[in-house]
Amino acid sequence: MGDFAGLGEVRGKRVLVRSDLNVPLKGEGASAAITDDGRIRASVPTIQALAGAGARVVVTAHLGRPDGAPDAKYSLAPVAARLGELLGAPVAFASDTVGASAQETVAGLADGQVALLENVRFNAGETSKNDAVRGAFAAELASLADAFVSDGFGVVHRKQASVYDVAQLLPHAMGGLVQTEIDVLRRLTDTPERPYAVVLGGSKVSDKLGVIDNLLGKADTLLIGGGMVFTFLKAQGHEVGTSLLEEDQIPTVLEYLERANANGVEIVLPTDIVVADSFGDEASARVVAADQIPADSLGLDIGPESGQAFAAVVSKARTVFWNGPMGVFEQAAFAEGTRAVAKALTVVTQAGGLSVVGGGDSAAAVRALGFEDDQFGHISTGGGASLEYLEGKELPGITVLEG
Repeated sequence: MGDFAGLGEVRGKRVLVRSDLNVPLKGEGASAAITDDGRIRASVPTIQALAGAGARVVVTAHLGRPDGAPDAKYSLAPVAARLGELLGAPVAFASDTVGASAQETVAGLADGQVALLENVRFNAGETSKNDAVRGAFAAELASLADAFVSDGFGVVHRKQASVYDVAQLLPHAMGGLVQTEIDVLRRLTDTPERPYAVVLGGSKVSDKLGVIDNLLGKADTLLIGGGMVFTFLKAQGHEVGTSLLEEDQIPTVLEYLERANANGVEIVLPTDIVVADSFGDEASARVVAADQIPADSLGLDIGPESGQAFAAVVSKARTVFWNGPMGVFEQAAFAEGTRAVAKALTVVTQAGGLSVVGGGDSAAAVRALGFEDDQFGHISTGGGASLEYLEGKELPGITVLEG
């Protein structure tokens, strides 16, 4: 729930909580449907704890990437309704971020009640690179509250007004969600129980370069799947057809393969691949050897042999971090590699090891494939923030709380 001791007695105080409510929506406006409410559910314990202690809770969050101005398709109105359902109490919704509606909504709160402000990124000051512009908006946010709780782990790697600047203006504390995320990440980087396996997937190797670089000195095994694997296969001299490829990263990948060998870190690549003639053409899906991808085919998942091999390595580990699906899991023909890895992580959990699903597409994948959150040791709410922490970078939204 977080340690709010630094805030003193919160009863009657207006507490601004920066949550991560950036959920996927289908449709827009009042009729928009939330397709995965995992981040909203993860935000509930801290909000509930503060409300239960008598605070007047003012939640701020973003959704999508509006261009610093109101945009109906990015409204948090559907999120306010779902948050109210999960809290079992109505959530007052302000139709702006710091304007008349926000001020009136906050003023109307009684002890233990909760309000949600409209999308914080509807104000250009939130993401401005200009410190003064960002600071001015943070001051407007701070005027709505007496204290600040940072609980949006998915944004702590961003130097933004509601994450960084507002913490410098109000008494502040770390929320329970952020505290849990940091505790888990420290276990992954400082004292991992061994064997330690890291599974990386997703589309681009360039997104994971820093993580690979840092974990080559920490993990025992790196397993590579997803679209990024084709740059590894190409680096080894194999044909990858029309698969996703980052030619400019081949020299870096070769250097990683050499360094892993020198450091005694095993890099496991797939031995078979599920290919198709074109993206989305399930009828043509077939399995080929990883070193025999036809020139006119597109790789869309690791093959069944690789799924078994990856699962065997993962299930024997005591610590596992997984970020990025093994294939295009949204389509049944290309979901089995991701399913095999997810199932292996549940084995680690059952055996008392630490299994961490690193947010983003990986979190969406395990839910879409029918797994329950409690089958894993931890499902991160912040893919980008998790990766930056594992790269060894400082996270502005954390350092400002600890300073």
